[in-house]
Parts: sequence; C-alpha cells; structure tokens
Amino acid sequence: MSNLRYAKLEDVDAITKLIALSARQLGGQFYDKNTIESALKSAFGVDTQLIKDQTYFVIKKNSQLIACGGWSYRKTLFGSDDNNLRDPERLNPKTDAAKIRAFFIHPDYARQGLGNRIIQHCEQEAIKKGFYSTELMGTLSGVAFYKKHGYHGDKTIIHRMNDGNTIEFLPMKKLLIPLN
Repeated sequence: MSNLRYAKLEDVDAITKLIALSARQLGGQFYDKNTIESALKSAFGVDTQLIKDQTYFVIKKNSQLIACGGWSYRKTLFGSDDNNLRDPERLNPKTDAAKIRAFFIHPDYARQGLGNRIIQHCEQEAIKKGFYSTELMGTLSGVAFYKKHGYHGDKTIIHRMNDGNTIEFLPMKKLLIPLN
C-alpha cells in the first residue's frame, strides 16, 4: 500500500470520483439518493484551497486513489469550491479550532485503517501549527468514526445546500492538547 502524501492539483479529478463513489455507497446507508446528489454539488467535494495550503492528503494503492482527507487553518468548516459559505480567512491557533475536512474512503477499502492514518496525521499537523483543538462537520456516515477518535457532538443540524435541498450533519469537536 502506498504512503500518505500531499494531494496535488493533478489529483482533483481522481479525488472528485472517490468522493462521489464513497458518498453514494457508504453515505447511502444514511442519506437518500437525492440528498447525496445535492451534497455532491456543494457540501461534498474538493476544496482546492486545502490542496494549495498542503493540508489535504491522499492514499493510493497502485494507481488507484483509495482515501483522502485533510485539515485546515482557515475558517471554512466544510464544502467544496462550489460551497457558498466559504471563508478563506486564517484562524488563530490560540483561540480557534483547526478544521478537519473532507474524509472519504473507497468503499472497497473501508474499515481498513486508512481514515485512522489520515486523521492521526492531520491532528499531529494541527498541533505542530499551534492548534489546541479541532472541529468538523460530521456526516451521519462518519459520526461513528469520529467518535472513535475522541470527537463529540451534541445535536445534529440541518444544512441548506446551494440548490435548496437539505442535509443533516453533526458538528463535532475534540481537544488535542489540554489547556493549562
């Protein structure tokens, strides 16, 4: 199996295909087809700012992309380049939480530790940049994974997407370093 590496702009097409495959197959247990298709137009998708910031990672097996995910030091919490809620402003690591972003695994490789590798790497990178905590917008299909990694959330929200359809998410947080 290939090593974790920074995503490159040349990977965007492969990442887009992986996100769609993962969302449709793994997310299909939690969301209906219409919701997933709407989400693929804004809520799910590639945020090229993460690639440019070198905070987004991929794992390939042979030439196939099988996992992706990242973190961010910018205010945008989730969504693709087409998301209408983007905010590229930089966060203050002393007062703001780093954002965990866009984790998607190829269905044939789900539950094989790929997401674990990426999230641990992202959290270590966020700590190196001075962040004490992380937050994310969890898909219903990702909640169990994030809980396993110490994330917690209290109440789901309904997010209105660009096309007017809605999707249910669980905002989640994690303290990386105890505040003294």
